[in-house]
Amino acid sequence: MRVKEFLAGILTGVAAGVVVNEAFNKLNEEVPADNVLKIVKEAFKEEGPIDGSWIVMKPEPYTNHVISMEVYRGGVSRMKDGRLEQYEFAADAKTGTVVELVRQ
Repeated sequence: MRVKEFLAGILTGVAAGVVVNEAFNKLNEEVPADNVLKIVKEAFKEEGPIDGSWIVMKPEPYTNHVISMEVYRGGVSRMKDGRLEQYEFAADAKTGTVVELVRQ
């Protein structure tokens, strides 16, 4: 085997490793908490204005019987018929999908 062929093989392997690593990292990225809150607020705004909202920026473990995942916890408040309504939610940190919504 020549040195050029050997080096070409090594460089090809390194390039393939970098591509696979980047693809794996993209699959395992978390949706930013700000984006999740924005999506939830937009959904609530379809029914009317909101007064306040919050989200915890660090994901935490969540289990719903057999499903386990990392979630962001947050909340939204609004006035409806002169009364304050408060909701808390949990959203999947990888997809941003709301997996729990509870009226307080």
